Amino acid sequence: MKFLYFTDTHIRGTTPKNRLDTFSETIKDKLSEVIDIAQKEQVDVMLHGGDVFDRPDLSPNVVGQFARLFRSAQIPIYAISGNHDTFGHNPETISRTMLGLLDSFGIMTIIHPNEPLLIEKNGVRVQISGQPYHYDLDQRDVKLDYYPMNQHNADYMIHLVHSMLVEKALPEGIPYTLVDHIWSSPADVILTGHFHGGFGIKERDGKFICNPGAISRINNHWMELNRFPKVVIGHVTKQGITLEERVLTTAKKGEEVLDRTYVEKALDQEEKLHAFVQQVKEQSEFKHLHMNDIIRELASLSNVEERVKQEALRRMTQVEESWGGDIDG
Repeated sequence: MKFLYFTDTHIRGTTPKNRLDTFSETIKDKLSEVIDIAQKEQVDVMLHGGDVFDRPDLSPNVVGQFARLFRSAQIPIYAISGNHDTFGHNPETISRTMLGLLDSFGIMTIIHPNEPLLIEKNGVRVQISGQPYHYDLDQRDVKLDYYPMNQHNADYMIHLVHSMLVEKALPEGIPYTLVDHIWSSPADVILTGHFHGGFGIKERDGKFICNPGAISRINNHWMELNRFPKVVIGHVTKQGITLEERVLTTAKKGEEVLDRTYVEKALDQEEKLHAFVQQVKEQSEFKHLHMNDIIRELASLSNVEERVKQEALRRMTQVEESWGGDIDG
């Protein structure tokens, strides 16, 4: 059995402000190449790791254009939902989304939790399961999301997860799971998305964990300037599994499609914001203050650019809203 894996296409009709090209046309070119690779490799299935769309309620006109493109593949496409595909990051809302619409019309089939599919070819039984993005992902027991059950008495198990699976620890406050913590999973291949930079193909004792990185480059992080979108070709036989990365030739160099001025502006903004936070720590004592008190004290600080101050206030207000009240409440 042969498959092609790709992830995080983030299809949208508008162009992000940091892009120099027409984003939707660029995505069409990339997806056309992905489909061309799948056809030439004669894969049995195409697998998508989530964030098919950049928002769940995308314009029907845009969705229709890409639906025709996906249909042209004439190869079954199976996908899990990412955080951008659903309302409120809730996979239970999938039936009301544009990804759910593609599923209803048979253009793309959604893999639901605990509902794996089975593909049998040349005497090899392959189970493909999936875990969509949800709020508790990477914050609960890893066995609940990364350890699928063999429900079909399969010879091999391939498991898709839209999660923040990474090689190194991330800053405090960002949920993540380390690659080294899930090698004991019964899955033979774990394919992830969500983390746009990816980490390539990792192999240990015949098992694979893989994230080729996002097809789309939609943010202005400097790392995106040097990254080329890739897909993975997988081959499953009685003798074992092989995975191979394939760089998309239609993807242009980062400096050709990403506006460097936005990258530099973002880096400058983050540096000033970090300096602002350090200033707050040096001048203030927050142990017994509520969030509203913190915001008021921040607003009283001087020698800080107004746009930096406003960005800090905006972020803290968002945190307060997500908590539903004061930090001590």
